[in-house]
Amino acid sequence: MSNQKRPQSGGMMGHGPGGGSMMMMGQKAKDFKGTLRRLLTYLKPRRNQLIAVFFAAILSTVFMIAGPKIMGTAITELFEGAYGKLQGIPGAAINFDKIGQILLVLTGLYVVSSLFSYVQQYIMSSVAQKTVYDLREDVNEKLKKLPLKYFDGRPNGETLSRVTNDIDTIGSTLQQSLAQFITSFVTILGIIIMMLSISPILTLISIISLPISMFAIRPILKRSQTYFADQQRTLGGLNGHIEEMYTGHQVVKAFGHEKRAGEQFDMVNEELYEAGRKAQFISGIIMPMMFFIGNLSYVLISVVGGILVTQRAISIGDIQAFITYTRQFTQPITQTANIANIIQSTVAAAERVFELLDEDEEREEITTADLAKAQGAVTFEHVDFGYGEDLLMEDLNINVLPGQTVAIVGPTGAGKTTMINLLMRFYELNGGKITIDGLDIQNMSRNDLRKNFGMVLQDTWLFKGTIKANLAYGKSGATDEEIFAAARMAHADHFIRTLPDGYETVLNEEASNISQGQKQLLTIARAIIKDPPIMILDEATSSVDTRTEVFIQQAMNRLMEGRTSFVIAHRLSTIKDADLILVMDQGKVIEQGTHLELLEKNGFYADLYNSQFSEKAAG
Repeated sequence: MSNQKRPQSGGMMGHGPGGGSMMMMGQKAKDFKGTLRRLLTYLKPRRNQLIAVFFAAILSTVFMIAGPKIMGTAITELFEGAYGKLQGIPGAAINFDKIGQILLVLTGLYVVSSLFSYVQQYIMSSVAQKTVYDLREDVNEKLKKLPLKYFDGRPNGETLSRVTNDIDTIGSTLQQSLAQFITSFVTILGIIIMMLSISPILTLISIISLPISMFAIRPILKRSQTYFADQQRTLGGLNGHIEEMYTGHQVVKAFGHEKRAGEQFDMVNEELYEAGRKAQFISGIIMPMMFFIGNLSYVLISVVGGILVTQRAISIGDIQAFITYTRQFTQPITQTANIANIIQSTVAAAERVFELLDEDEEREEITTADLAKAQGAVTFEHVDFGYGEDLLMEDLNINVLPGQTVAIVGPTGAGKTTMINLLMRFYELNGGKITIDGLDIQNMSRNDLRKNFGMVLQDTWLFKGTIKANLAYGKSGATDEEIFAAARMAHADHFIRTLPDGYETVLNEEASNISQGQKQLLTIARAIIKDPPIMILDEATSSVDTRTEVFIQQAMNRLMEGRTSFVIAHRLSTIKDADLILVMDQGKVIEQGTHLELLEKNGFYADLYNSQFSEKAAG
């Protein structure tokens, strides 16, 4: 099943004159306040560092804001000296020493501002990384405690997205947006104070332009958000189509669907082009409009400022400083609006992580029984089980003696794999009990219980690494001799040694550089090396050819000697020699006995066996 990336809707938020930026509209949290409060608890242990970040941000911003005002003083000094000289005023001259001192002070302010900015970023990056480290640790511990039903009920991509993407989103926001939010807020406050100190009238003109700009671009913003949403939706569809076509390219080629796949790609790609073109065109209007309104504001400020200069109400340097502040004023406002949206998305991501952390865990272990090395006697006593309110199994009773080979057969959905999951305590019972050697499995630790089982499943699982490391996964500290012996018993040694690097051959992430049958042989060898007292084989030979199946069956027969073995089989010819065959249907054991006994009964098993035999003969 492909895990298509969830599309995000898009929007546009324009900067003031001199800049523009796109802002993605993120998913909103269901409980914003509660989730934010919980997220802040992860920051609480680092509150001293956050206080230091806060003060560093304030000092950095204050020194930066003071710059234009001091620069204006230097311009005023230069202008008055030059103007007096032109007017022939006695003793009038440009005081370069004073201007030099002012510029020196200005340089010092900018250097100190940069230092505090560096300190702020340095501390904040440490806080962010330590916070997400703690969050990842909590999630990792939680994943260990989650029952199998959690993973069965959700796509793997959904859980993976919470563990990786959502936590990365939180880390990025903490590291970048939080400090930026503090800086933007202080900048807005500081600039307003500096502007008011120069001229309240010019400040009023500058501030009035902001609501006018927002009123003008609001309809455009709404329209662009719709188009950006379409763009992200079609982009998600295109990504999903590409993923499906490339992961299933063999099927596409086998059924001759290349042309249809290409036509579908062209159709989705055209739709993406149209949505993207409209989104960019509509949103592209914002910046020119902001420029236009901003320039009108500058013209008005220049005219009014010029009048004030002629009236000696303010100096020429103050006009220059004010215009600089006006240009700086819109940027932090836009950043604050952008950050507010990012925080919405971040809290939504945190909420998804906290939902994972709040999932019901496996039932707490009450260890009163010690199962070091099982003999292999397994009993199901009046077992009831259901995934929901309706019971799948009701009053199930099975008695397996040590060393017996038990085959479990039945139609799809009969409860064969469920029985194994209950035996391994992947699911908890609704009623009754399961015992091993007379000990209730609910009274022993899951780790001790599962040490006594070896499993070979129909769905092979191998991790990225060498073949030797994959085989040694079955037993901690396994020697090379044990690995080679297990491979020989599973008839895997020959094909492994024919590979270019033998046992040191590195399997890729999906182990697609070896065949499905070879993968199955490796998983069998991995179970053999564990040497467990109880074996579980879930259609273990389904992916190998008939000749290899015979070899594996012989190896399994030797492996199962003296061990209790549960074999889930669909091909009934492979379990004729089983000591006990359990025939299941709708969660109940409807027949049990040996192969011959069940054939003599001429019941469900006989019909199942004869139908397979007839199909084989017909084939």
